[in-house]
Amino acid sequence: MPNLPLGKERLHRAAADCGIVHIGTAGIRQLRRLVDRIEAETGLHFIRMEMGIPGVPSPDASVQGEIRALQEGVGAVYPPFEGIAALKTEIARFIQRYMDVAINPPNCFPTLGAMQGCYLGMALAARRYADKTRILFIDPGFPVNKLQARSLGLAYATFDLAEYRGKKLAYKLESVLVDGDYAAILYANPSNPAWLCLSAAELEIIGAAAHRHDLVVIEDLAYFGMDFRTDYRQPGKPPFVPTVAHHADHYLLIISSSKVFSLAGQRIGMLAISNALASARHAHLKRFYPSDIFSEALAYGGLYAIGAGVSHSAQFGLLTLLQNINSGRYDFLEAVRGYAQRAARLKTLFRDNGFQLVYDRDGERSLGDGFYFTVGYPGMTGADLVKALMRFGISALALDATGSARQGVRACVSQIAAGDFDIIAQRLAHFHRVFG
Repeated sequence: MPNLPLGKERLHRAAADCGIVHIGTAGIRQLRRLVDRIEAETGLHFIRMEMGIPGVPSPDASVQGEIRALQEGVGAVYPPFEGIAALKTEIARFIQRYMDVAINPPNCFPTLGAMQGCYLGMALAARRYADKTRILFIDPGFPVNKLQARSLGLAYATFDLAEYRGKKLAYKLESVLVDGDYAAILYANPSNPAWLCLSAAELEIIGAAAHRHDLVVIEDLAYFGMDFRTDYRQPGKPPFVPTVAHHADHYLLIISSSKVFSLAGQRIGMLAISNALASARHAHLKRFYPSDIFSEALAYGGLYAIGAGVSHSAQFGLLTLLQNINSGRYDFLEAVRGYAQRAARLKTLFRDNGFQLVYDRDGERSLGDGFYFTVGYPGMTGADLVKALMRFGISALALDATGSARQGVRACVSQIAAGDFDIIAQRLAHFHRVFG
């Protein structure tokens, strides 16, 4: 096993072998490939904080539900691409019980992960009108969403939410949207990577702006209910998970199963279209899809065209899980609460060794602990810090990739095992001795 810090030459040679020109600005999957290579070559155990891979086993209900479905022969049958009827009902029920929002089951769809939901949401929103094709991202956000927009040929704008909290958000939105060519607003709540959570007042501001400018709001709920400062664990009882759905007519709710249900490997998410948007007609959709009705265009021209349905057995696995959740037999949020505990402990270790939290406030509140947090080090850009941490066997993603206006890195807590904390403390102390 090599001594730390790793030599710069070793690092750059491995990066070149992986086709990476600049380590500090590499993407998530590039960093993962680079770390895999260094670990294989050196035997060094890396502290993996670059990628949000769930660190909790899949719920037994989903596993058993999928096994039963396969044993009953669904693997030999094409799945309905709009989703099996019982699953559509349970998705609608989940949204009703945890968000207090009524969406008709026909307007609920399983997707190939939340990413497919975001992709289709942008595609459909940008084809309602010929002259409204831009996307507004409220950042920091998931870098791949911008890659999706580029692949669709859509222009976009971004701004950093942290600089425009509360009433400032209304003025900022109006200053951007006044151009008149925006099709949709996309954001995550809580956000990846800053873990910022929009307040009810801010969600109302977004809903009002969307109504005023005839936009679709795409709400990415990849970390559904994981703001652990509030207890959302009781189905059908307040408090409910905050959502723009209480303040907008035309919206899409994108719910991932990867993090909150630990089903990342099954590539199944949920997309729900507001009833008003689902039935809306837009003549321009017919240029691209077989129907001018939004929900039909999405189903028969979107879901069918780019995936032809989520794995049949995965749909049954999610169905069984949701039945258990909706009936109160399984507490899915308690199962992932450990992420917050890991984050709190890791933040302390970083702070004790000269780092600071890049995003340490959530509007008027202290930042919550969750799946991600952000750190910086004095005198270093985000790209510099990625490279420096890599030399000490710690991998993280530069905030530049997320649309952040600040310098630092995103740290994901999910892959940190109990035995890693002492290693992290030693490596961060060594880092601080070298660079402090």
